[in-house]
Amino acid sequence: MNAPVTSTEDLIYSVEDGIARITFNRPQARNALTFAMYEQMAAICENINQDHSVKALIMTGAGDKAFASGTDISQFRAFKTAQDALDYEARIDRVLGTLEQCRVPVIAAIAGACTGGGAGIAACCDIRIGTEATRIGFPIARTLGNCLSMSNISRLVSLIGPARTKDLIFKARLVEAPEALALGLLNEVVPDVETLQRRATETAKLVAGHAPITLEVTKEAVRRIRRTLSREEGEDLILRAYMSEDFREGMDAFLNKRMPNWKGK
Repeated sequence: MNAPVTSTEDLIYSVEDGIARITFNRPQARNALTFAMYEQMAAICENINQDHSVKALIMTGAGDKAFASGTDISQFRAFKTAQDALDYEARIDRVLGTLEQCRVPVIAAIAGACTGGGAGIAACCDIRIGTEATRIGFPIARTLGNCLSMSNISRLVSLIGPARTKDLIFKARLVEAPEALALGLLNEVVPDVETLQRRATETAKLVAGHAPITLEVTKEAVRRIRRTLSREEGEDLILRAYMSEDFREGMDAFLNKRMPNWKGK
């Protein structure tokens, strides 16, 4: 078995009666993820794959403002070379791939905003439950001017289709809960955060009582059906986005709270 994974200040991990729970705990930053949080999440999933006492996993964010708002923008400040961009997207593909291949059912309890990398994490989960105030989207076309990882694009197209994927990203809009439910971005909508946490726990206990091999095999079969773009197939696209003047402009504009001036180069 892998070494035990413990909680940190930014990511809280607990297990009770076979139900594991990950809480992104940076409400002051709308639960934006640091690289360390991504790696801790992956390590937890790897541990769960070895610990058969865990029957289900709930993922949620602290507070009621956000599930997760994606990667903390400050993590991009050190980006200087093409390799920095490739390494970042390779990390995202690896971490989210580990989450997607976690052997137990993963339930996302989504309160508030679920954007960027946070929406990518939610798309990896098997069941997504939101509240009436939940909003989901990838607003990168009006914020940073970067791109999704190839696996995230593949996952999103599989989930809602190519036309809706382009509509979501081109318009840089956040989808409200009723539309998210209709599109399949959410499986269920409940009134408020208290009900959300209760419903996520009920759902986790329900699936935890079912035949684990049936769930594991079904989950892996669905994953194998979906074709995922490889890093090599999308490397030119990643470099086109992350090495652009627009990405540097978008990052500076975001950090300085101003509107970006896009140049298309």
